[in-house]
Amino acid sequence: MGLDMKGLSWPLNEKPLIVFWESTKACMLSCIHCRAEAITKPLPGELLGDEVYMLVDYVREFGAPYPLLVVTGGDPLMRGDLWDLIRYAVERGVRVSLAPSVTPLLSSNVVKKISDSGISAVSISLDSPDPGVHDSIRGYRGVWDRTVRVIRELIDYNVKVQVNTVVMRPTLEGLPRMVQLLSKLGVSTWEVFYLVRVGRAQEKLDLTPQEWEDVSHFLYEASKYGITVRTVEGPMFRRVTIARKHAESQGFNVSKFNLGSTYWMLVEKLKSYMGPPMSEAKAQTIGTRDGKGIIFIAYNGDVYPSGFLPVKAGNVRFSSLKKVYIESNLFKDLRMGNFKGRCGICEFKDICGGSRARAYSVYGDPLAEDPACPYVPGSYSKLGLEIGDLI
Repeated sequence: MGLDMKGLSWPLNEKPLIVFWESTKACMLSCIHCRAEAITKPLPGELLGDEVYMLVDYVREFGAPYPLLVVTGGDPLMRGDLWDLIRYAVERGVRVSLAPSVTPLLSSNVVKKISDSGISAVSISLDSPDPGVHDSIRGYRGVWDRTVRVIRELIDYNVKVQVNTVVMRPTLEGLPRMVQLLSKLGVSTWEVFYLVRVGRAQEKLDLTPQEWEDVSHFLYEASKYGITVRTVEGPMFRRVTIARKHAESQGFNVSKFNLGSTYWMLVEKLKSYMGPPMSEAKAQTIGTRDGKGIIFIAYNGDVYPSGFLPVKAGNVRFSSLKKVYIESNLFKDLRMGNFKGRCGICEFKDICGGSRARAYSVYGDPLAEDPACPYVPGSYSKLGLEIGDLI
């Protein structure tokens, strides 16, 4: 999202790296997994007028360098005051990234407006290299073609583009071809969302823990093709990346890891499309998670650790964002890693910590262990991977 990810030295206990603002619930699309359960009209209670500018002032309260403000939704292009907010933020030194939906509102004229506005980056959702799969997920025919066109136009205008892809049952097998497509489009950053059962997302879309492990190892391989790979609600990817890099430095074969048929299928396809790896892995292992480096403001001002973790910690109409982030007991627990189960005793607790949103969606407890992670703490040591000094 246009952020210089030097977060290992960022004071995460004092301020977030990224502030997400759900500017509206309104959106023309009807995505099958939508976290926001977007609707065609704005809901009553949206932040309006001076309240919108107040958000920028709250971000500035954290001090320079300021957190990145990501304007998301719904579709932020549904707001008439969007460009005033962006101008206000940019003039005050706050970086802004935009996460628009690909609808007729995202026209060529708007693409140029984005380029001229000072926006740091734009994230565009593209879930599959198969137009039929993507369009079925987004709820309308022709969205895939429009999405690819918009990505090309943004890149032509020298706008930094991050492509977001949700991993779920319908998109799983298309991941290798996504790498090929992103390479052809010239996209250098791929943010991969691990499905969380919130909003419209249903259990039937989810993967098994072994499949999530296989996907994490596959993404590590994908990052060797000139694309920076990041994950959302998939912090186990950091564990995998650290272990794989160390294993490779020691000459260990990938067969040392507990990998299933999904990994081998995905990697075989990846190499058939892309050939042998082109570079060192460009997988990011920054140690943020819901409530630690991340904070989310809902359309009505409610504050959450992330958009996928619906446990309210405050409201910006009644308290500053900094106060909620630093003083909320929920945020304190999340930052301190007061986790339960395997996540609580795992040697990767700080750099990973599991998906707090997924724990809540399954167990109703944001501090529970991540049900998508199959890792047994201490297992890597038994493989001869002594990685304690690396985390």
